[in-house]
Amino acid sequence: MNIALSTTLTDTDFDTAIDSTKKALSEQGFGVLTEIDMQATLKAKLGEDMERYMILGACNPGLAHRAVGVMKQIGLLLPCNVIVRDDTAAPGSVIVEAMNPAIMVEFTGEPELASVAAEATTRLKAAIVALGGRGSNPA
Repeated sequence: MNIALSTTLTDTDFDTAIDSTKKALSEQGFGVLTEIDMQATLKAKLGEDMERYMILGACNPGLAHRAVGVMKQIGLLLPCNVIVRDDTAAPGSVIVEAMNPAIMVEFTGEPELASVAAEATTRLKAAIVALGGRGSNPA
């Protein structure tokens, strides 16, 4: 199983990719609850340099509510993380990846989460596809 739904954007800059990703997520009912700038955090805390790498903590409240109703501990796997990062193998490209929601079902073994994961997958795939890009891996 692929852990990510992904695409590579070649015709945009990093900040535009973040804005486009947030918009695509919003159109699928996801809000971005958190933003973690890994580049800035690792530089500040460890003095380490890395490529631009932003983690967006995305949540669809309806899906989250359904999932928590099935299994209270599932909150440990929420929100659905989406990363926007520079493609170090292809400078000038930006990779956008969303966590594959099917992981929730496989990891927990809870079959009642399957319908929630399926809907989350459909919505996240639509957001990834809306970004365009190449080499999309909608899992």
